[in-house]
Amino acid sequence: MMQSKKTKFGISSLSLAISFALAGTVVSSQAFAADEEVAKKENVEKIAVVGSRAAPRSIGDSPVPVDIISSDDLKKNGSTDMIDMLVTSVPSFNSRAQPISDAATLVRPVNLRGLPSDSTLILVNGKRRHRASVIAFQGGGINDGAQGPDISVIPGVALKQVEVLRDGAAAQYGSDAIAGVMNFVLKDASEGGSITVSQGEYYEGDGAATTIDGNIGLPLTDDGFVNISAQYKTADATSRSVQRTDAAAIASAGNEFILDPAQTWGNPEIEDDFTVFVNSGFDINDNTHLYAFGNVSSREATGGFYYRNPHNRGNVYSNDGGNTLLVGDVGLAENGVASCSWVGNVPANVGNVLNTSEYQAMVADPNCFSMNQIRPGGYTPQFTGKIEDMSFFTGIKGTSGEWNYDVSAGTGSNKATFGLKNSLNPSLGLATPTDFDTGSYEQVETTFNVDMNRFVTIGGLEDISFATGFEWREESFEIGQGEEASWVAGPYAEQGFNIGSHGFKGFGPESAGKNKRNNIGVYTDVEAYLTDDILLGVALRYENFSTFGDTLNYKLTAQYMATDELSFRASHSTGFRAPTVGQENVVNTQTSIVNGDLIQTFIAPPTNPLAAFYGGETLKPEESVSYAAGFVYEYENLFLTVDYYNIEVTGRIAQSSQITVEASDYDALRAAGVEFPELISAVTYYTNDFDTTTQGVDIVGSYSMDLFSGDAKFSLAYGWTDTTVDKFDEETTDLGKVRRLEDGIPAHRATLTWGQSWDDLSTSIRANYFGEYYATHADDTSDWGSETADAAVTIDLEVSYAVMDNLTVSVGANNIFDQEAQKLKDGTLGELGAVYYESGPFDYNGGYYYGRVNYRF
Repeated sequence: MMQSKKTKFGISSLSLAISFALAGTVVSSQAFAADEEVAKKENVEKIAVVGSRAAPRSIGDSPVPVDIISSDDLKKNGSTDMIDMLVTSVPSFNSRAQPISDAATLVRPVNLRGLPSDSTLILVNGKRRHRASVIAFQGGGINDGAQGPDISVIPGVALKQVEVLRDGAAAQYGSDAIAGVMNFVLKDASEGGSITVSQGEYYEGDGAATTIDGNIGLPLTDDGFVNISAQYKTADATSRSVQRTDAAAIASAGNEFILDPAQTWGNPEIEDDFTVFVNSGFDINDNTHLYAFGNVSSREATGGFYYRNPHNRGNVYSNDGGNTLLVGDVGLAENGVASCSWVGNVPANVGNVLNTSEYQAMVADPNCFSMNQIRPGGYTPQFTGKIEDMSFFTGIKGTSGEWNYDVSAGTGSNKATFGLKNSLNPSLGLATPTDFDTGSYEQVETTFNVDMNRFVTIGGLEDISFATGFEWREESFEIGQGEEASWVAGPYAEQGFNIGSHGFKGFGPESAGKNKRNNIGVYTDVEAYLTDDILLGVALRYENFSTFGDTLNYKLTAQYMATDELSFRASHSTGFRAPTVGQENVVNTQTSIVNGDLIQTFIAPPTNPLAAFYGGETLKPEESVSYAAGFVYEYENLFLTVDYYNIEVTGRIAQSSQITVEASDYDALRAAGVEFPELISAVTYYTNDFDTTTQGVDIVGSYSMDLFSGDAKFSLAYGWTDTTVDKFDEETTDLGKVRRLEDGIPAHRATLTWGQSWDDLSTSIRANYFGEYYATHADDTSDWGSETADAAVTIDLEVSYAVMDNLTVSVGANNIFDQEAQKLKDGTLGELGAVYYESGPFDYNGGYYYGRVNYRF
């Protein structure tokens, strides 16, 4: 192996290449322990490879602040979902539960630094992770329309550590790195392992979850390893619901078919959630190393939808707002001759339509029908999905002469298969099925990388780090056709009955198909110490996409070591995020809330005739300009960082607001090729609609000391995030959507943690502060469904005891004092069966207690 000389700070020159490409804004408290023995005990590896095209470097001395979160730290949480683990460990990382949000219920969107999930690049072992097939159609404002990777499939048991960079790195990695980079480092031990069993449930007595996970390291002869991790879990659904006022009124009028509650707001039921990760490596000789890693994962989820009122649901029960029932004429559908004498004459603006003489006479006529005959109490569809995820990467790395190299290739796919239970295709009349296979989305990505680095001398500057590389990537997005009954226009469509499975129309032949693109990228990194105290770096990356052309981005970084304890750092970069193939081509139908009313919204590609009629255009890449500056202070057991960042994004891609399909446009839409426009209430599409500026300050401090005859560690992380929408299209975006982008997450968030340990006993208590935020009910940004929510504090506690050297028992609770989420305001509570706003920054389900047993071998 090539050796390089060290600077006075003990960092090898070889490791300097990381800094110019990554200028994160915070270093987590987990990353720095004053006592190296404590660090070894916690198995925290003090090395980060995030962004390095040369070699990893020591985090403690790095001019690039990165969060390092160990596997043990991740587990100090009742949840085994990777998203929940990171939310409590990374202050700028946010996510929320999605009780009724179409496909976003299956893959929760996240955000880092106030930007959507597809603005954060996800790596596994330093290699780009494929994105999820699911697109967040109702992603809580910030994530509306986002298509980011599904990190929930990565189990904590498979990880050595997680590295979180909080600065743009598009100049090094390309698209998706506007907000930062997260690298999930897999375990690589060749011996030992663990088995863990966890069980917990919410204070309300629901949501019971069981998780079994294990890890084992095996030797691959004397020169290699195979490390295998597996996890299996299930989780019951939760309900934080009250009976809807409309359903209660119909039930009190004598309708015995109304369920209580008619509609459920809560977490989906998760079944057969399993994942297996394998990481392996083999030393061919002293200079050459082979590696391979990958995963196979699957889970099934069943979540709720909105209640369909049996008196007034448009295009199902009524077409005039609930004054009269929508009555089908069998003869008109079969032979074009009207045969039903009750069309339009059954009153629905009554307490219980089933008891009226008009309804009873209508159903007695075999030539007439209404959907009440199948669903007399209305219905609430259940949205089901199966997520199948896999990946495989292999490569070879080593040294050849003065060069270090890494050549790799890999592929990954994520498939979401959708279904709908307890629904109808009203256009099929009484012959409609009630359960549907509605089709699928599948995302596939293939990547090939060549990375090289070495040191050069130019003039009086020695050991200049030089790195370069090439990347080829292809991605595809495929829509799989659903069963015919889920999308077909039945014989009653022309009478005003909804086409396709109601709530989530299946994908028909016109929607099905595969779209793909490829791109190439070339980068160059140069970095050098101008003096012993001043480090400068520059990165440059060129990319060319087959769909929209090329882009060139750069990054500059600098660090100044004022003293051995104090250093200053700064960065400036440009970046981009390419629209995903899914965003360019996705088709869907969703049910949305506007002013408390349910409307059917068609999501169309921006170039689709319907979308184009209302202003849709071909998507272009987002572009960004970032600035960051801060300092690091480290003295004995104290570590402190303060960082400011500013990210300007132009042409930000988002889902437009619902655009009403006007009756006056029907003829023009038919001429443009849109079928049955009268059955579409509104359309939405993806657009480069916004220019935004996101700025913030992150303050992170940690302090270790001896306390109560044991070891104590205190850590404080505070984040301020502020987003301003500088420009938007008033024709396609309402002010409520703008406010969600600006205020949808708390501007202020803080976490205070006290970890205390003795020989066999350890405790961890964490206080989480969430500032005020703009709360919305589902996707309704009207005054009816939104308000400013109050700040709140939740407390988490865990106690662990080592029964034996290899056996540890833990008990704990998240939100131990059962802090309530923001309740819906007066006048809204109960209208849609909900108690809490679903847009909150912490779990609206309330307190959660758990127990865990861990055996190590």
